Amino acid sequence: MRYSIISYSFRRSFENGSMDINGYIDFCKENGFTQLDPWMKHLEPGLTDRAWLESVKAAGDATGLPFGCVAVDGGHIYEPTAEERAKTRAVAAAWLDVAEFLGASQVRIDTGGRVDTISDEMLQIIVDGYNELIPRARAKGLEVIVENHWGPTKHPRNVVKVLEAVDGLGLLFDTNNWAEGEQELGWELCAQYASLTHIKTFSFDKNGNDPSVNLSKAFRLLQESGYSGAWGIESVPHDGDERGAAVKTLALIKRELGQ
Repeated sequence: MRYSIISYSFRRSFENGSMDINGYIDFCKENGFTQLDPWMKHLEPGLTDRAWLESVKAAGDATGLPFGCVAVDGGHIYEPTAEERAKTRAVAAAWLDVAEFLGASQVRIDTGGRVDTISDEMLQIIVDGYNELIPRARAKGLEVIVENHWGPTKHPRNVVKVLEAVDGLGLLFDTNNWAEGEQELGWELCAQYASLTHIKTFSFDKNGNDPSVNLSKAFRLLQESGYSGAWGIESVPHDGDERGAAVKTLALIKRELGQ
């Protein structure tokens, strides 16, 4: 089994200075994670400072943990004008280069769009954008994955529509990022497409489970679909204990998987 946690889970620790990218790498190694999934905000110095990026790669290499998914914001596919799309494509291209340098295996690139429905015109722009991006990423050893994240991808049927229309596009399956009332539908329709997960937790009861959501069903559907990717975490603890939530969520996953 492979386990990961996106560094976004420690965003408050990064913001208050109690963790940096090296601390994140060390935490993952010390607590049983097997790959590194950095959020791009925590790698931004590397866009302009290659020596800094080399030091990050060296830190990862020293632990023996490979870089998995670089989660990119701002490089999404859809914007309503060609000028705006050119800007987001440039962002995506820059992060493909960073991910390649780190030896990462995946990049998250969102569809974009700030609406609940996908028109035929919008879908064509999204499809064309991914079809242009995916071969470039593949040449760098990268799989492009889309997350149910914001805009139209909060709705499961939109996610399926995009995945079915784009050959080679994977899914970052977040257990929580669904429109109200559509969470279990999202699990049921989309588990079969998952290339990576964000098992999302908020709080824990005395048994170490999140009382706000029946994650057991999500695990069952993923396993029944033959999921073989890393069991990734995005913990967002209400109590602010980011390190504790990471450890507890990993323990929850292992219990659910019988590990």
